[in-house]
Amino acid sequence: MSGPGPLYRKLAHALQRAVHDGSLEPDERLPSERALAKALVVSRATVVTAYDELRGLGIVDSRRGSGTRVVRQPGSSRPGADGRVPGGRAAAIFQRLIDGPEDVISLRHAMEGAVPELGAELAALLAEDLPDLMRDTGYHPNGLPALRQAVAARLTAAGLRTASENVLVTTGVTQALALTAQMYLRRRSIVVVESPGWPGCFDVFRAAGARLVGVPLDDDGIRVDELARTFAEHRPDLLYVMPTVHNPTGVLMSEGRRRRVAEIAAEHRVPILEDNAYDIGGASRPPPIAAYAPRGAEVLSADSLAKSVWGGLRTGWVRAPAGTIERLARHKALADLGSPVLDQALAARLLPRLPEIAAARGAVLRDRLDHLTALLAEHLPEWRFQPPAGGSALWIELPGRDAHAFAQVALRYGVEVVPGATMDPTGAHDSYLRLPCTFPADVLTEVAARLTAAWTDLTGRL
Repeated sequence: MSGPGPLYRKLAHALQRAVHDGSLEPDERLPSERALAKALVVSRATVVTAYDELRGLGIVDSRRGSGTRVVRQPGSSRPGADGRVPGGRAAAIFQRLIDGPEDVISLRHAMEGAVPELGAELAALLAEDLPDLMRDTGYHPNGLPALRQAVAARLTAAGLRTASENVLVTTGVTQALALTAQMYLRRRSIVVVESPGWPGCFDVFRAAGARLVGVPLDDDGIRVDELARTFAEHRPDLLYVMPTVHNPTGVLMSEGRRRRVAEIAAEHRVPILEDNAYDIGGASRPPPIAAYAPRGAEVLSADSLAKSVWGGLRTGWVRAPAGTIERLARHKALADLGSPVLDQALAARLLPRLPEIAAARGAVLRDRLDHLTALLAEHLPEWRFQPPAGGSALWIELPGRDAHAFAQVALRYGVEVVPGATMDPTGAHDSYLRLPCTFPADVLTEVAARLTAAWTDLTGRL
């Protein structure tokens, strides 16, 4: 095992931290020794010794018939103080029960630093645009006019006729999701989502009190036969999809599938929120689903510059019918009175250059993806995956293995992976994991070596 100290002590310390930060609440029952050993892929003796150490510290108490429970600690956090969403899954991605080595390579995110063009455009903005911007009031709840015009021009060029009045600027796509949830959802509302998907997005809807119903995908996107059946059975309040490109599978929804999704949603009068923020420098893509929507349909198309330019430039937008934008803008004004003006002005300068910027970043990602797939073919040939149509990660099936168990072993070898079950609203896909390719070649080589060692460890002991 990698990392300093015996494993039982690392487990005891991790559980102790969970008690102190409120993740484990007073009187909460811990898993049985056998169940926790199985979940963490450790020996039962490791868990027994860790529980003994916690009992000696007065952190847990064990009684016959009631198991091992957390003892109330002086000054402990109140329940819910950690900000987790009740029933959510995203927090599990960031929670480590047993620490690995200090040089852990985290595969939680598929993100990179800023493109070089951002610095050049920022310098130009300060030299050329700042005086006029400083004379402005700085309050634009709907978004800076120049950015709304640039977004409208970009969408129109992509095949979706758009005017400035159809655009609302948001602080990233996450805010677009949150504002949409505020407008459409109430407690016990139903949101239909793709299964699998990205848990951070799911938790936005759960935070609004909604219940999620998953629909599987095929090679063309969300399955329309299952979508129609789900609409008829559940009468949902919202459909959320990622057509270009789906995260985590990398599937690109076909043109015909987009048309059918729009038609089915219009027939059942279900609004669509499409999230198009995951494509980076792909080839020619179909226009957004909104371009295929029949008259009267309500489709909100969200996008941002996070993946193609920089995650730190928290600028996104929503395109929708003008009346929908007016309603959404009222929620935006209540949230923050408008996104930061300097960020928006910088985004407006970058948008015309986005095709060349995205193409360059996409070329780098494709090289890294080729390098990663070659490594997997050589060292882990039994792992199964389909080459993605775009995006920045592989969706990998581990043959006959639980990805949660593998994640525990991989962490001890210095790699933090995202198990597939955390990315499915039903908890399925438990034999899958998401593997980003956004790292330089030398880091990907090291990732593959560590994953290979962890896989050999796991398959050799079970």
